Amino acid sequence: MKVRHTLFAALGGMMLMGSLQAQAESTLRIGLGADPDMLDPHLARTYYGRFVFAALCDRLVDVDEKLQIVPGLATDWKWSDDGKTLTMNLRQGVTFQDGEKFDADAVKFNIERALTLPGSLRKSEISSVASVEVASPSQVIFHLKTPDAALLSQLTDRAGAMLAPKAAAKLDFATHPVCSGPYQFESRVQQDRIVLKRFDHYWNKTAYHFDKVVFLPIPDASVRLANLRSGDLDLTEGIAASDVKTVEADSRLSLAKVTGLGYQGITFNIANGKVDPNNPFAKDARVREAFSLAIDREALNQVAFEGQYTPANQPFSPVSPYHVNLPIPPRDVEKAKALLAAAGVKTPLNVTLLVTNNPTSQQVGQVIQAMVSEAGFNVNLQMSEFASLLDRQQRGDYQLSLSGWSGRPDPDGSIFSFINSKGTLNDGRYSNPQVDRWLTEARQTNDKAARQALYDKVVKQLQNDMPIAWLYFEPRIFGMSKKLTGFKAWPDGLVRLADLKMAP
Repeated sequence: MKVRHTLFAALGGMMLMGSLQAQAESTLRIGLGADPDMLDPHLARTYYGRFVFAALCDRLVDVDEKLQIVPGLATDWKWSDDGKTLTMNLRQGVTFQDGEKFDADAVKFNIERALTLPGSLRKSEISSVASVEVASPSQVIFHLKTPDAALLSQLTDRAGAMLAPKAAAKLDFATHPVCSGPYQFESRVQQDRIVLKRFDHYWNKTAYHFDKVVFLPIPDASVRLANLRSGDLDLTEGIAASDVKTVEADSRLSLAKVTGLGYQGITFNIANGKVDPNNPFAKDARVREAFSLAIDREALNQVAFEGQYTPANQPFSPVSPYHVNLPIPPRDVEKAKALLAAAGVKTPLNVTLLVTNNPTSQQVGQVIQAMVSEAGFNVNLQMSEFASLLDRQQRGDYQLSLSGWSGRPDPDGSIFSFINSKGTLNDGRYSNPQVDRWLTEARQTNDKAARQALYDKVVKQLQNDMPIAWLYFEPRIFGMSKKLTGFKAWPDGLVRLADLKMAP
């Protein structure tokens, strides 16, 4: 009998220890508005993927809460007097999640991969880089073709993400990503979840307090909120404007909101893919301008977002010092009709608009559909999953597409790749040599006033050319459990996991 009691005690102790270990493993569950695309920073383009990369991949430099550039894997840096040489000193003692060493050779590999990998969307972001020199294991030198005021800002994001070279050389990297961030990849189920686990050899491990981070794509904002309120999510981005009061009234939840850098707009397919050469949107800028003029942006803001968004006519958010003070033209249906007539367009003109298959985007699409119909546009809404929409947009398999950009601290990051003739995100294939020259000149000077004047010219020219009809700037609205402490909403809209904790 005594042996039996001893055995039960031992088993009970083992069960208790197992229970304590299970309780000790902490998990942070984050809701996303859509499933990210491929988990390769050089090939990815979704806003939602940037949440994952922020936890998975350290960048050479980062931004602080005020969008100022701060050290990352580079501890300090210096520009040459002519602005064509950037020397970076690297953080030592850093390893990638597969044990490979981070050093100057790894930086050289990553930048060259971003510039040469087929399909890389980072090429135009860092196209000023001519070569990367390894000065020592802890120092790397960027040699530029021309000065580039935007380069450091680009290196705070996917272009500056450091991937493990041996892993990145493999064809399956996007499904088994390896970086040097605080969390490493564990698993992914498409349209369901992405699971990261703590990287035990991370150089700043003590700043991170969760053993696992699970990203859960839930396109419907109301469903994300329901999951948050039930406790199945700890934090979610993209709280709908109509749900803000609900979150504020729930004693178990907190709300964090900040004016973002991102915008939403309609991209017109001008010359991408197998676009019909007789497509009036491709042939005549007046047709694109007419479509834009038929939209009442303030009414759209009130109907879809309860007035919490900001109407837009450019890519630069009001929080950017490069925001161009240019009034948004009021809706003018008669002028839109006159432009269509001048362009020789017979109405009604049938139009297909790609829209992401979530309720908010669908509502925006429906409001636009109703508004532009009065000017003679017969819009067919074509719903698509977000990553699929971006893929179609990139391939040119669309006529018009409702999509946006999460914005970047430097203005170049919100316009060059989308508007420059050789921009890797120029999905409409818009081309204007004068605009190209202005954008390039703005990259090549650090003089803020000179850059502002150039971007002013660009934005005003785009009102006539209308490659994108910018609609609104998006605030970044997060909801979270009140037990979660340490979270701040930053204008870039990303979740920083450092110092986040869950109270008992």
